[in-house]
Amino acid sequence: MLNLIPGRPLLPRGEAAGARHGFGAWRGERPFWAGLFTMAAGVPILYWPYANLDMDGVPLALATTSGSGSLIIGVLLIALGLALWYRPRQRVFAGLATLLLALVSFPVANLGGLFLGLAAGLVGGCLACSWAPPDPTEPPAPSPAPTTAGSVPLPTGDSRRGD
Repeated sequence: MLNLIPGRPLLPRGEAAGARHGFGAWRGERPFWAGLFTMAAGVPILYWPYANLDMDGVPLALATTSGSGSLIIGVLLIALGLALWYRPRQRVFAGLATLLLALVSFPVANLGGLFLGLAAGLVGGCLACSWAPPDPTEPPAPSPAPTTAGSVPLPTGDSRRGD
C-alpha cells in the first residue's frame, strides 16, 4: 500500500520489508504501546474543553474553568508518551506520572476527557510500569519459514522421540 503513494518513486519490496523490520526492532526495544496509549490519553483531555459542538442548532460547550487544567494535563500526557518512546529507561517515572495525571484529570478535565482520556491514561501508565527491557543475552526469535498456499509447515522436532 505504501508503495502506491502518488509522486513518490516505488520502493522495492526488499526496502519496504527492511523498513518494517527496522520499525519492529525499534518498537521492541521500548514501551511502544504504553507511549501510544499515553499520548492517546492526552488528545481527548485536550479536545473537549475547547470543542464547540452543535446539536440541532443548540450549542454545546464543555468549556469550563478547567480549560487551563485540561491544557496542562493533556500536554504533559503527550510529553510523557514521547518520553516513553525516546527515554525508555525513565518508564517507571513516566508510568507513575501518567497514572497520577490520568486520575487527576477525572475531577479537573471534564471527567477525564469523558472517560476516554482517563481509561487510555490508566492503561498506558500500567503498561509503562510493567514493561521490562529485552534481555540482551537472549537470542532473537527465528522468523517462521515461509509456506506456500495450501502447504502445511513441517514440524521442527524429531517425531521419533515424541517432541
